Amino acid sequence: MTNATIFQLGGDLPVRRIGYGAMRLANAPHERAGMTAPIWTAPTDRPEAIALLRKAVDLGVNLFDTADAYALGTNEELLAEALHPYRDGVLIATKAGVVRPSPTEWITHGHPAYLRQQAELSLRRLRTDRIDLFQLHRIDPEYPLADQIGALKQLQEEGKVRHIGLSEVTVKELTAAERIAPIASVQNLYNLAERGHEEVIDHTVERGIAFLPYFPIARGEHSADGSPLARVAEELGATPSQTALAWLLHRAPNVLPIPGTSSPTHLAENAGALGLALTAEQFQRIAG
Repeated sequence: MTNATIFQLGGDLPVRRIGYGAMRLANAPHERAGMTAPIWTAPTDRPEAIALLRKAVDLGVNLFDTADAYALGTNEELLAEALHPYRDGVLIATKAGVVRPSPTEWITHGHPAYLRQQAELSLRRLRTDRIDLFQLHRIDPEYPLADQIGALKQLQEEGKVRHIGLSEVTVKELTAAERIAPIASVQNLYNLAERGHEEVIDHTVERGIAFLPYFPIARGEHSADGSPLARVAEELGATPSQTALAWLLHRAPNVLPIPGTSSPTHLAENAGALGLALTAEQFQRIAG
């Protein structure tokens, strides 16, 4: 258990352990909440979104996560507009493998030629010649895993992708992918309320693979007044959201939460979670 602030992603990219998930920077501000947010169009508050991304860098955030499916590529364009030319140490992670035929549909598509094409489009939108971390958004059961990971490996061999990541995978799937190409990261749903990937975290720790929990801040009863999380937050002089992130950082040294927000206040709070350190007793109390 540790609250060290840096993780070497892929063994060679130093990443601060609170990143930024850019998915929510889409549509109008009132349309961004919840698991069913459309993430369909560019943000209506574009100047504020650009300022927020730049503020994140000023706060020390150097890992930004996006995907070609977020607002049909305009999320990647937003990151480039805000951050290009990228400062030394600023890393962009994106994904391919999901298509969006409508605002309510997220459909897995892993044809290897499609994955390679989407990487080319991401390179253009991000205004870069190499993607730091290119992630398979979902494994598609319609195509052999070797073909899907092989497409990403080909991009890596061509110098267009530095490191390969996976999203929403089991230990079995991760192990199979590792036989095909080096895997630098796994991005799965994980927070205080959703802990179905404990085995994946343990495996990635052993393998030196980064674990990026998305939707990292649990809501509802876990952060309610009087909850163990709220009580520990009070002891630390922190907010429940900060303490939830600190809990994740304490869980394992390879955990890199990527909270997303369009609020400058919450952005600063999230970045500040790196300064919190839980005792083993506080960690267990929060875990319940």
